[in-house]
Amino acid sequence: MNVLGIIAPGVAALFITVVLAKGVRRTALRSGTGREPGARPSRAGVVRRLGGATVVLGVGTAAAAGSALGAAGDGGRAVTGLLAGAGIVAALGLVHDVRPLGVPLRAAVQTGAATLAVCLAGFSPVAGVLAVIWIVLATQAFALLDTSDGVLATVGAVTAAGLLACAAVEGRAELALLPAVLLAGLIGFLLHNWHPARIRPGACGSLFTGFALSSSGALIHVAAPSERASVVALPVLAAVALADAALVLISRRRVSRPLLQDCGDHITHRLRRLRVTVPGTAVLLGLWAAVAVAVGTLVYAGVLHPAFALVPLAGSALAVLALLRIPAYVAPPGTATRRPATAAPRTPPAPPTSPAPAGTAPRGADAARTATGRPTVPPPPTGRPAVGLTADRG
Repeated sequence: MNVLGIIAPGVAALFITVVLAKGVRRTALRSGTGREPGARPSRAGVVRRLGGATVVLGVGTAAAAGSALGAAGDGGRAVTGLLAGAGIVAALGLVHDVRPLGVPLRAAVQTGAATLAVCLAGFSPVAGVLAVIWIVLATQAFALLDTSDGVLATVGAVTAAGLLACAAVEGRAELALLPAVLLAGLIGFLLHNWHPARIRPGACGSLFTGFALSSSGALIHVAAPSERASVVALPVLAAVALADAALVLISRRRVSRPLLQDCGDHITHRLRRLRVTVPGTAVLLGLWAAVAVAVGTLVYAGVLHPAFALVPLAGSALAVLALLRIPAYVAPPGTATRRPATAAPRTPPAPPTSPAPAGTAPRGADAARTATGRPTVPPPPTGRPAVGLTADRG
């Protein structure tokens, strides 16, 4: 494998992504959009779209240039297919950022892009069908991680590092080119996507990242020798994304909510309810992904027995069960049931009484009262009324 031919496109992807992301960030700061409260949705959508486009342009340009210069070796056709499919889903995400698209249309486009990548990579019919299913599902699982600052870029970079290590074990340049440039591009994007982030991947960047990771994993699996436990090891590299997708589907199914409608019930949302900070959430999920990637890579390389791949999978399953106990669906303010105010009982008016004769004071219940409930001063013996005089005793 030409190591220099892999490093050079990675450096180029890092440089292009950093420069483009810095320009988009400056634009966001000058216009007062991005993550500023009260920003108009249209401006915020433009910033998110351009944030994802920086990853697409940086990684796509560097990978295409490296493949054209021979960095992919004899696998240039496979790399071209993966880039073509990733570009299609990135364009789909770009449109979705501006005008939301329906689920059937998005699923159809992603399936078509995966089929194109598989056909150009030369998969067999059976392996091609399985690869298309894996690419579509894993792409959507990684795209769901874009719910907090830095999470998708961190988990994606760790996963890309694991795929790069698996490709390095085989020593094949066409397997290592796309993970290498994706790793560099995500690191460059993370410099501006860390909390507080001014730019975000959006659907454009998240779908592109998920497609590049899943299709690279499928290509490594098909090209792996028979002695490699790739069918067990490679899914472990996507443990965090698969755990988040399983958590969302199970929790929404339990409360009969729409499965494809965002309800704020992802791993990041539940960790925030536990008072974990936004940077802490990204670090925690990055460490989770690093453990799974390390185990999967060692299993793929033959250092560990394939049974060890069950350890991160079992840990992820236990984490999902624990996170399900954290309440995610809280009624919005003002919708709680309130007890109706009980009206004070009305007292019937007192029956009219005949005026007391002059010189006599009223007695008992017939005594006159002021507005504050205090008794009035009785008239003097001379019979002249004491108008406006009230007793000062409590």
